[in-house]
Amino acid sequence: MKLFFKSLFVFSILMTLGCQNANKDFTVTQTYEEPQDPSPSTDENWAALPNGIQASVTSTDIRFVRSEIPKIEQQNTWSGTAWKGERTSAQVVLWSKDSLTEVNTKFFEFKSDSGETLTSDIAKINFVKYVITDEYAEGCGYRKPEDYASSLAADALDPVSSYGIKAQETRPIWITIDVPADAKAGTYKSTFTIDIKGQDTKTMDFSIRVIDKVLPPASDWKFHLDLWQNPYAVARFHDIEPWSQEHWDLLKPIMKRLADAGQKVITVSLNKRPWGGQTFDQFEAMIEWRKKADGTWTYDYTIFDNWVQMMMDLGVKNQISCYSMVPWGNEFYYFDEAEDKEVKIKAAPGTEAYNDLWIPFLEQFKAHLEQKGWNTITRIAMDERGPAEMKAMLQLLNAHAPESGVSFADNHKSYKLYPDELKDMSVAFGDPVDEEDLVVRRANGYISTFYVSCADDFPNTFTFSAPAEGTFIGWYTMAADFDGFLRWSYNSWTENPLQDSRFVTWPSGDTYIVYPHNRSSIRFERLREGIQDAEKIRILREDLLARKLLDELHHLDLVVAQFNITSKPKKNLETMLNDAKNTLNILAEKINEK
Repeated sequence: MKLFFKSLFVFSILMTLGCQNANKDFTVTQTYEEPQDPSPSTDENWAALPNGIQASVTSTDIRFVRSEIPKIEQQNTWSGTAWKGERTSAQVVLWSKDSLTEVNTKFFEFKSDSGETLTSDIAKINFVKYVITDEYAEGCGYRKPEDYASSLAADALDPVSSYGIKAQETRPIWITIDVPADAKAGTYKSTFTIDIKGQDTKTMDFSIRVIDKVLPPASDWKFHLDLWQNPYAVARFHDIEPWSQEHWDLLKPIMKRLADAGQKVITVSLNKRPWGGQTFDQFEAMIEWRKKADGTWTYDYTIFDNWVQMMMDLGVKNQISCYSMVPWGNEFYYFDEAEDKEVKIKAAPGTEAYNDLWIPFLEQFKAHLEQKGWNTITRIAMDERGPAEMKAMLQLLNAHAPESGVSFADNHKSYKLYPDELKDMSVAFGDPVDEEDLVVRRANGYISTFYVSCADDFPNTFTFSAPAEGTFIGWYTMAADFDGFLRWSYNSWTENPLQDSRFVTWPSGDTYIVYPHNRSSIRFERLREGIQDAEKIRILREDLLARKLLDELHHLDLVVAQFNITSKPKKNLETMLNDAKNTLNILAEKINEK
């Protein structure tokens, strides 16, 4: 992989010219060559376009096609509204019939009419890159690439401000604007310039209205975000030794991005392959299990401790989810000193072999967690396991470590069978939880979330999904009275994730939502946007109730309730979201007037 990736860094005018945003969150210095288009459009009349680069501000709801001319009305102004501390996004699109053209972009200082200023680096520029995707079709199940329609999807965000635009190519630019939490309220204006070799500079006017309302830092958000992390994919992609210093250095920025989106859970693999082989990069054990010749057990927690501490240092502190006492296939691994080799055994919950394996571990693990001060936030985690296995596992856990509790992706309504054990429960989207159960769980301090998977064509975060679906997830969370959202795949990369998002058993993009070298994506930014909206809803509900603005609170609840749907709405989703967002801003300003 390392040689493959390096071969992509072709030093030509196709690449960036060493220009990069001054943004500490990003770690790339060059862009990379995209894959060839498996199904380019052949009926576009590029010759009819004017000479030179065409450019326009456009909607973030559009996922442009590289080989198609944008069907939009050109405009050169953008305006947005944001709270203090909020991130908002904008999209600009370029297209050209001409041969390769060098393009450089830049933001200038944001200034208000009252003389306040915001530095230009609050706006981050990303050229959008294309990746091979497929189609939903029947969703889950084994996939031969030739059996599914493939195309290019605009998704990866390359944090470079300079790029080479090819002839007959459409190239989006994704812009994120992070409003400082201490910004003064008011309307700020800036200029975005596009310098094109051999052409006049194009300028676009950007205006952002900052409301006098603060969105807290992500570490304080109440939304329970649980995207499962895969540190082993990072080591494999970069061809480095797992848990080497180089590995830690690469992990930190990509996990910081997750923390900055409000992540609350640290994913830990107690034993090897807790999900079998459903990802390209299997999960190794973060704890070394060793059975000594005399039959006793020892456990090395070094990797576990370092991984958890790093994530906590980045701001992910609420929960440690440990997979799994019931792995897929009930297979477990340990080093047997008597045999001087790694041993794999199959032990189902309830069997003597299972008890012999887990009782000594739980006793020592519990003591270690107490020593670290992590015992109250650690959960034994399971993913879609059957009722019989869950029952036998819980009997053992309750006997030896009842304080741990369970985190469970639940597709069997197990929360009704074990209301006190499932301290963190996530149900499949479209599987409603009775309101009385949610009320009781919240009163007990338990977490109730939902998840989407390959079984859901809407909403989802596949590389071919409509961008607005990611934002919808935050609104649905609040409408259905959940505490947050779970997705099994933050960075379980495919073999060549920058080139091809397809995987052998799931629709494209199902296994990851960010890219190597700490690149974000359209999908991730729109998901983060919806989480911000959920926090704004929560804050407004609290403020309206405290100020006894009950009519306004009722109106807000009605606006949110329209998103309690489990199929794609007949009404335009993008319009629904934009109207609802506008309501949040109107109510925020109304509160300030009271």
